[in-house]
Amino acid sequence: MKVCGFTIVRNAIKYDYPVVESIKSVLPLCDLFVVAVGNSDDGTLELIKGIDPVKIKIIETVWDDSLRKGGQVLAVETNKAFDAIPTDFDWCFYIQADEVIHENSYQTIRNEMEKWLNFSEVEGLLFKYHHFWGTFNYIGVNRQWYRQEIRIVRNNKLIRSYRDAQGFRKNNQKLKVKLIDAYIFHFGWVRPPAIMKEKMKGFSALYLNNEDLQKKIDQINAFNYDEVDAVKRFVGTYPAIMKTRIDGMVWDVNIDEKRIKMSFKDKLLLAIEKVFGYRLFEYKNFIKI
Repeated sequence: MKVCGFTIVRNAIKYDYPVVESIKSVLPLCDLFVVAVGNSDDGTLELIKGIDPVKIKIIETVWDDSLRKGGQVLAVETNKAFDAIPTDFDWCFYIQADEVIHENSYQTIRNEMEKWLNFSEVEGLLFKYHHFWGTFNYIGVNRQWYRQEIRIVRNNKLIRSYRDAQGFRKNNQKLKVKLIDAYIFHFGWVRPPAIMKEKMKGFSALYLNNEDLQKKIDQINAFNYDEVDAVKRFVGTYPAIMKTRIDGMVWDVNIDEKRIKMSFKDKLLLAIEKVFGYRLFEYKNFIKI
């Protein structure tokens, strides 16, 4: 069984992406790792080159900043990385630049890839998620956070990154996948507040026209981590690769975990989910088998 990881990244230093930790967290499971490094305003290319020159294959790309509908450019870039994976690999492990795998999941992930390797009806593997908010202390618990997503797919080039690269489809059809007992640690909303605002502005530019972007920037300038619907304290261990970042956190966010800013409808749906373990009306870009 051969496994190739892949990801995309641009302006990792400027926006404080934990991309080094992200890639290193997946490398032990991979025989090769493809990184599509987009044209950046900082030293992102040099940063990636310094990780593992033997195992990492870099392709340099130029982002089409005119592709703003639904963040389409993110899928285009993801497909560039996926298409650069040689045909002799079996599984392709996708990780985004702000996602990290816990080392205690390695054996489970490897076992699941081996288990389903010769079952062609299984087109991908589905991961659970921890979405961190503000600092490393809190995770989001309201319905806006997706609970699961595909992160391992077959090396079938009919599979394409979907919409803004959250998931995948084949011939525009949802993939048939197996849910595995492993988590993605998503740190996309854990940055110093000033950098978070700049990241949000840059990210919004991938979706909005100039007029709408300016309106969004005005909202972002007033961004406050305290203005969150619902969070809870994270209880568990962190990926070891994140220790330096966690120990070096120099900002703080104090959030009232008892405060829940939701409509009555969302509160009711969340209560049902907690009791029965099922999320009503959940969007799923996959078919569990």
